[in-house]
Amino acid sequence: MAGPLSAEEAEDRLQAIAAITDSRIEHLAVDELLDELLVRVVGLLDADTAAVLLVDPASQQLEARATCGIEEEVRQGVRVPIGVGFAGRIAAERRPVILDRVDGTTVWNPILWQKGIRKMLGVPLQTGTELLGVLHVGRLAEIDFTPDDTELVELVAGRIATAIQGRLLAIERAAGQLVQRSLLPAAPPVVVGLAFATRFVPAERGGVGGDWYDAFVLPSGDLWVMVGDVAGHGLAAAVAMGRLRASLRAYALEEKHPGEVLALADRKLQFFEPGQTATVLCALLHPPYDTVTFASAGHPPPILVGPDGQASYVEVPTSPLLGVTEIDPDAITIPMVLGSLFLAYSDGLIERRGESLDVGMERLAAAMIADEPELVCRRVMQELVGHDEPNDDIVVMAVRRTCDAAVTDPTRLTSRN
Repeated sequence: MAGPLSAEEAEDRLQAIAAITDSRIEHLAVDELLDELLVRVVGLLDADTAAVLLVDPASQQLEARATCGIEEEVRQGVRVPIGVGFAGRIAAERRPVILDRVDGTTVWNPILWQKGIRKMLGVPLQTGTELLGVLHVGRLAEIDFTPDDTELVELVAGRIATAIQGRLLAIERAAGQLVQRSLLPAAPPVVVGLAFATRFVPAERGGVGGDWYDAFVLPSGDLWVMVGDVAGHGLAAAVAMGRLRASLRAYALEEKHPGEVLALADRKLQFFEPGQTATVLCALLHPPYDTVTFASAGHPPPILVGPDGQASYVEVPTSPLLGVTEIDPDAITIPMVLGSLFLAYSDGLIERRGESLDVGMERLAAAMIADEPELVCRRVMQELVGHDEPNDDIVVMAVRRTCDAAVTDPTRLTSRN
């Protein structure tokens, strides 16, 4: 068993700890960063192996992400259930564990004892109350890990956890933004007799949300407009938004009624993604687009402004949001006279902390004007956002009937999505 550290050895260790996350490795990607950190940890502790296993949120298992001396763990895609074996026990109990015997009775992963590891020390990787994974080190020789070693590995783990979290959050945010942006239509459809304008502004803080809009023309000439908001933030919300958008498009292609489309999307969401919720507003316009049919699943109501400039909210029948209970939304059909415009939006446009939702809705109604969709969107964003920092994603879509074009020939329609 190793004795206590001398003052000189203690100073050397402190310097080595400071080097664990020095500025020279700040530019590295997550996997490269972990590889470099584990090499340093092995040298720091006079160990032979080291590994980082990160929590996979979907399976709630630990997944080998980076190793030094036991590269087989990553190459074989080793996974360890939380609460099982050495690493699983550390994750479950969230405390350091020292092993004096490494075999099938103490360790889940056979690679570790097949490698000849005799002693192991592991600690949780966590920031605050969030568990990121487990860091463990091993020795081939019969040299015990000491309390000083445990304290040292905990310090190193804290630095590694902070570095990992920062990089993973940055990666998730970038990936979520890419998914979210890629799923928004490149441009609204081109439809004779209608004009469109859109706005999409992501929240400045809190991560990527699940807000989206869509507009497309079917071969029949039917125009669909959709605005939705998937609960949650981050890459998971963006991915769920993409799946929901795809299913809504598929059901609309079957020429279902807006209420039926929402009911089918709700059934699909509850079956394949239990626990996920979303609000959606659907609008359907048949050629010659002189009426519009709305159906909603828990979404804020659209607002209509007539040629005279009078604005009013459309009284769409209320229905629970998707993913909570079985729904069968009713719909409402209203005239779209020449020069009228409707605006669909997400709740980020009208909601403000510490303010009644009614105030935001009144502000939106006051901002509405009878004008070109681009000018309407510009005025709405000026009046409701202005210089404020968006706390939530904001989606706005304006659709105006511009002329009496009875278009029945689908060849005169193009849909760029």
